[in-house]
Amino acid sequence: MYLIVTRAFPPELGGMQSLMWGLTKELSKNFMIKVFADYQENHKEFDKKENFSIERVGGIKFLRKIRKAQLVNEFLKENKVQGVIADHWKSLELINTDKKKYCLIHGKEINHPKGSSLNKRVVKVLNNVKKVIANSEYTKNLAINNGVNKEKVIVINPGVDPVQELNKKSLEKVESLLKTKSPRLITVSRFDKRKNHEKIIMALRNLKQIHPDIVYICIGYGDEEENIKDLVKELDLGSQVMFFKDISSDLKNSLIAASDIFVMPSIIHKTSVEGFGIAYVEAAQYGIPSLGGKDGGASDAISHDKTGLICDGNNLDDIYSSLNSMIENKKYHVFGKNAKEYVSKFQWEKILEEYKKILN
Repeated sequence: MYLIVTRAFPPELGGMQSLMWGLTKELSKNFMIKVFADYQENHKEFDKKENFSIERVGGIKFLRKIRKAQLVNEFLKENKVQGVIADHWKSLELINTDKKKYCLIHGKEINHPKGSSLNKRVVKVLNNVKKVIANSEYTKNLAINNGVNKEKVIVINPGVDPVQELNKKSLEKVESLLKTKSPRLITVSRFDKRKNHEKIIMALRNLKQIHPDIVYICIGYGDEEENIKDLVKELDLGSQVMFFKDISSDLKNSLIAASDIFVMPSIIHKTSVEGFGIAYVEAAQYGIPSLGGKDGGASDAISHDKTGLICDGNNLDDIYSSLNSMIENKKYHVFGKNAKEYVSKFQWEKILEEYKKILN
C-alpha cells in the first residue's frame, strides 16, 4: 500500500489538483492506495465514486497540517505501508517514518533564497526522502542549485488523460461566438503577473494592424483580472479580447480546440515561476501549438520550432515576432499537427511507467 498525502485534490479545481488526481487514479490501477487530503465542500459525492479510500482533514491551515500529519503517523504505525507520496514538501514536514518517502516538486514552492529559513526547511525535508520528483529539467536544476542532493532528484513530467470527445453543442456555441475571427489566440490560466497576459495584450495591439480579425480568448480569474481588463480598454482592444470564467469543461475544451495558438510566455515574478505548464500539453492534445516563455519549465512541454515556440517573455518584441511568425503562412497548422503527435508521451499510462521504476 502507498499513502498519498496532498493539500491539492478534487473536487477543488486547478492544475495541482488535476496532477494529484491523475497520479492517484493511475497508481490505484497497480497498487493499494489511501489518500489523506484537505477537506473540500461537496467532497462526499466525489469520494464515494472512487475505488480507493480518501480521508479528508478540515480546519484552519496551520492546525489542519498538524492534524493531518498526526493521522498519517498513526496510520503508518498501525498498517503495512510501502511508502508515502506527497504533493508538496510541507505535506511531509511533520511525518515521522522510516518508510520510503517521495515528494513531488513543481517550481515556485521551492524557489526561496538560499540560506533563508524557508530554504533550510525545504532542503531538510527533501534531503530526507527516497526520491524528489521534479516536474521538469528546470525544476530539477532549481532544486539542486538551492541545496537539494542531486542524487535524489529525478524528472517525471506531469501526465494527462486522453482527451474526451468534444461536445457538439459547445463546439457550435463557440463557432457562433467566434464567427469570422481569425487567427485565434487563447490562454487558460490564472490572471497573475507570472502568466504575462499584459505583454500578450500589448503585442496584440500591433498584431491587430496586420491581422484585423484577430481574437484573444482569456479563460481564468485571479488578482490581475481588473488590471488586464483596464489595459484592454486603454488600448481599445475590446473587440479583440474575450474573457471567460466559471465555464464548463466542455466549453473550455471547445474554445481551446477552436483556437490556433495557445499563448503563455511565462516569466519569473518574485519567487513565482512556471515549473512545467500542463496547459501547453492539454492544448497540444487538441492539435493546438503553444508559445511559451524561456524562464521556467515550458521547454519540457513545448519542442521549440516543432510543436510551438519558446520566447523571452520579458521582451515584448520577441513575443510579438514569435506570434507573427507562427501566424504568417499559417505555420501554426504544421506546429499543431506535430504537437498532437508529440503529446502522446505525456499520457498517464506512459508517465506511470516512470513512477513504477522508482516505486518497485
